[in-house]
Amino acid sequence: MAVPTLTRTSPLPPGPRLPVLVQTVLFGAFRHKFLPALQRRYGDVVRLRIYPRRQVVLVGDVELIREIFAGPVGTFHAGEGNVVLKPIMGEHSVLLTDEQEHLRARKLLMPAFHGAALRGYRNMITELTRAELDGWQADRPFRAHERMQALTLEIILRVVFGVGEGPRLDELRGLLGHVVDVGALDLFGWHSPTLQKIGPWRRNREIAARVDALIHAEITDRRQVPDLADRTDVLSRLLTVPGDDPLTDAELRDQLVTLLLAGHETTATALAWALHELARNPVVAAATTKAADEGDEKYLEAVAKEAMRLHPIISEVARRLTRDVDLGGYTIPAGHTVLPSISMVHADPAHHPSPAVFDPTRFLGAGPASGTWFPFGGGARRCLGAGFSLLEATIVLEELFRRYRVTPARKKPEPTKTRHITLVPGDGARIVVHRRVGLGSAEAGEIA
Repeated sequence: MAVPTLTRTSPLPPGPRLPVLVQTVLFGAFRHKFLPALQRRYGDVVRLRIYPRRQVVLVGDVELIREIFAGPVGTFHAGEGNVVLKPIMGEHSVLLTDEQEHLRARKLLMPAFHGAALRGYRNMITELTRAELDGWQADRPFRAHERMQALTLEIILRVVFGVGEGPRLDELRGLLGHVVDVGALDLFGWHSPTLQKIGPWRRNREIAARVDALIHAEITDRRQVPDLADRTDVLSRLLTVPGDDPLTDAELRDQLVTLLLAGHETTATALAWALHELARNPVVAAATTKAADEGDEKYLEAVAKEAMRLHPIISEVARRLTRDVDLGGYTIPAGHTVLPSISMVHADPAHHPSPAVFDPTRFLGAGPASGTWFPFGGGARRCLGAGFSLLEATIVLEELFRRYRVTPARKKPEPTKTRHITLVPGDGARIVVHRRVGLGSAEAGEIA
């Protein structure tokens, strides 16, 4: 790797001199290829210019990333760093706020994803997974990503609303699928009122508006139920917050949309990548089947973690600087956004030997060194749903491999494709499932 010499005459990191539009397109639509090329050319600290109005610094050095995650939250604003999500998540989203406003939102949401609440989701996740698997047709190719999206959406709908049925939620279910199924170039429309008046960008705006209407209607109806205080779903919890500072409808909308979108898409993609790899690796697939039969959740969780390492769903996390910061010999000015690069670190052989190999055993025992695996971010802003996501992935893998063995629809690995801010299997992770010998559909569904 070519690492530039640090000089005080060039306090900013090096980077390409391409026009902003070109850098934005390369970063937005081809980052899985663009980032490795940048790292080879410029090293572990690279400066870019990205629409809308962002000067960003990619960071692939683990020690510098630790500094960023450990830095003062008043200096490293994660909410401002996620500004690209603001048009869809909303200004009050836990992902878009900073300091006291973020702390308030996080404290309100955290009880739904930790401790007893987290353990209480196990049976619900298991039941919904079995119902999903009952509908699969063996020996026929299909896109695993689509089915994992459908399953994880059902799960998060139950977590957020407590129920998954009804005409309003049926409509919402379909619309949310459209919201997440946007390409990198659709993001331009999120930030351009002009584009929102034409073509697909106008349609995206109309869908978002309808989602908002459905969410607000659900909030209004939920306020009126007589047993509100006894319910444990996220919406009911947020509506019964004690004290004299209840959430407004706008704040509720933003948190609910954030949970519905972020709470299912990333886990679905991680599971799709896991199935993509397991279908092409009979040895690891056999170990996964053995773990499923024996209830070895540590190994099953390691499979999910390795899928997230080899195929980062989100390429980087963001922190916008509120003041100048010295980082790796450079002075990064206030207003710049630093991007700790998950992709760079996860692919670094110094931290993960043979990084191109799918090997869940690297997460058994002591596992990778601290700070070298961070698909859920780090520091005070680490994703509050990390435990829920891993529990969900572990249960789905256990139920699936107790019932099926998996082969690829085609042997050639699928390319990575950028979809909005995530990196997904290029053809939807097409696989074929085969019923395991001796297991009929009824028997498979009854395995305990």
